[in-house]
Amino acid sequence: MELPTRFSALPEATWPRLRGLLDAVQPGGDPINMTIGEPQHDIPDFVGPLMAQQVANWRVYPDNNGTPELLDAIRSWLKMRYGVDVARDNLMALNGTREGLYNAAMALCPATKNGQKPAILSPNPFYPVYGMATLSVNADPIYMPADQSTGHLPDFNALDSETLDRTAIAYMCSPANPQGTVADQGYWENLVGLAEKHDFMIFSDECYSEIYRDAPPPGAMQVARSMGADPERVVIFHSLSKRSNLAGLRSGFCAGGPKSIARIRQLRAGAGAPLPGPVQSVSAKVWADEAHVVENRRLYAEKFAIADRILGNVPGYESPEAGFFLWLPVDDGEQAALKLWQETGVRVLPGAYISRDMGQGNPGAGYIRVALVAPKQDVQRGLELIRDCIYDRGE
Repeated sequence: MELPTRFSALPEATWPRLRGLLDAVQPGGDPINMTIGEPQHDIPDFVGPLMAQQVANWRVYPDNNGTPELLDAIRSWLKMRYGVDVARDNLMALNGTREGLYNAAMALCPATKNGQKPAILSPNPFYPVYGMATLSVNADPIYMPADQSTGHLPDFNALDSETLDRTAIAYMCSPANPQGTVADQGYWENLVGLAEKHDFMIFSDECYSEIYRDAPPPGAMQVARSMGADPERVVIFHSLSKRSNLAGLRSGFCAGGPKSIARIRQLRAGAGAPLPGPVQSVSAKVWADEAHVVENRRLYAEKFAIADRILGNVPGYESPEAGFFLWLPVDDGEQAALKLWQETGVRVLPGAYISRDMGQGNPGAGYIRVALVAPKQDVQRGLELIRDCIYDRGE
């Protein structure tokens, strides 16, 4: 039997690759997992009782696109957070943003762009689903370095007109994973301007938008609307995973122009799985509550302060603006991760595992990603061990 080859050239997935590097080695101390962005703060205290009230609704087929209650809660949140009015028909509930980021490309990427094979742009480092979606729609992946030389955000102006003219979609993540860099108003205006000129869509992954230190990061739809851009130009993606410490709920949404969302809804109707009804009901209440979000942000601010105190004198250390990762410079990410695990029991992710070598070196090879999701005392101990093992005594 002949099997498809579209994914045969993919590198090994991030987490199996990490297990292959570390699991055969005994940790050098009590393990501290600082690899994955899985929030450990308390979930909102009202979620459990609300979910318990929904038990009977597990037998009911859910609303495919989102209940009116949920969509209205999201509309209210978007108005409060970004000052944008979004109609119900311009929204769809998601089983987490990963589903949406993948299926939006399936629904919206054309087979050709200006008579050529389409291109899809992604930051590098990047969330793996961007690449999977690109290959699934038979587009050319163009991974754009987001390193120190570009301010840790992709430099879309560096692309030539020919490439931009065949670009169908640009994935963008702000605040960035893993660097924590925020795209400001001017950055978004430039990208939206390029998208208008060269007629491509922007898929804005904003799932870290509510974990920030100072000012709230601007959103792509917010900026596009202020510019009077084509309403179909931007699709935004948000989640309760980081904002509300509800990664296991798998609840998010996308918002965009009426034609775009209609296409995404059409795909959902024929080939997708709607968000379960009890999850939709609980999600509506979570989007309507900001008190737990403020407290969540305060807890991360404490961890940022700990990181700055412990690592502030490390050459090349950059204190992140947002998100909950540190992107720490090392000579070699794999060697550093293995050394940390062997000598201290601290488990981190080599930066190369979420980056791609496009012929000019891997922009993540000289970094490790460190998640600040553990309890504060574990974060402090882990960062002190990283400092003492990697930096004070050298690699």
